Amino acid sequence: MRAARLAEPRPASSYPLVVQDLDTPTAAQDEVVIEVSTCGVCRTDLQLVEGDLAAHRLPITPGHQVVGKVREVGSGVEDRHVGQRVGVAWIASTCGKCRFCLSGRENLCEAATFTGWDGDGGFAEMIVADAGFTYPLPDGFDDVEAAPLLCGGTIGLRSLRVSGIQRGDRLGLFGFGASATCVIQIARAWECEVFVCTRSVREQQRARDLGAVWAGGYEDSPPSKLDAAITFAPVGSVVVDALRSVDRGGVVAVNAIHLDRIPEFSYDLLWEERQIRSVANVTRRDAVELIELAAEIPIRTQTEVFDLDDVNTALERLSSGALAGAAVLAIS
Repeated sequence: MRAARLAEPRPASSYPLVVQDLDTPTAAQDEVVIEVSTCGVCRTDLQLVEGDLAAHRLPITPGHQVVGKVREVGSGVEDRHVGQRVGVAWIASTCGKCRFCLSGRENLCEAATFTGWDGDGGFAEMIVADAGFTYPLPDGFDDVEAAPLLCGGTIGLRSLRVSGIQRGDRLGLFGFGASATCVIQIARAWECEVFVCTRSVREQQRARDLGAVWAGGYEDSPPSKLDAAITFAPVGSVVVDALRSVDRGGVVAVNAIHLDRIPEFSYDLLWEERQIRSVANVTRRDAVELIELAAEIPIRTQTEVFDLDDVNTALERLSSGALAGAAVLAIS
């Protein structure tokens, strides 16, 4: 099979991934082999490739928004079958017995592993996955549309919950990429007023087209105080911008696995029970509920499609901010 491999983190502009031929994988106990149809390209993949996110192993095949069909089923697997269309997301396994797993917080499991970080991911023609961490996909989405939901959509839903947003509240989105595209559609379905800050004039207009009541740059202030905000940009100063925009008791949820330094700010910004909360990974429940919600609303993703051989181009466009929506690799 063919797979895009990272041997050494380097800038995306240097085309660090090399497409290679590897042995065809086989399924061990409790595993499935999936023939990959599409795989979304996430900012976390970019951060791994460029070294902002420290590699857990090298070489590695990135990619954790995988859509495909089950090709082989290992022993002990009873609820997946050959030919079934499934998704694979960021969380690849957990211990299932620690205090976090037993309290519905498997996203915080210290023994958790992650797709495309601890084990080879979906920038490949095939992937091996723990069957218990795969998700049957409804017919309402084609493979290209479904891929960005598996991370951007799922972590977006978790961010909304962490923010404490309620139906009809005022929500700020700081950054407007693939995840925010999903979040705004959920928030509008919940009858929230959405305010968007992004440096891209094109993305500001796209936010308005998706129902934002206001859109401006990071240097601008939303015209109303916000009940909650979510930051998507991997820039610490944006967290402070969001904190300035939330009302008393408001929460800023930071949707990022890597963030540069948050600059010093006055305690007055945090006073009056404002909060900053990180959003760490996702649970399987998050993924299942997002898939159901996406079909119900329905959530529609905006994508640019690339061949596997053009994966470096996709990463470079993501790095430069040139993408409109989400990059998706069409593999088979």
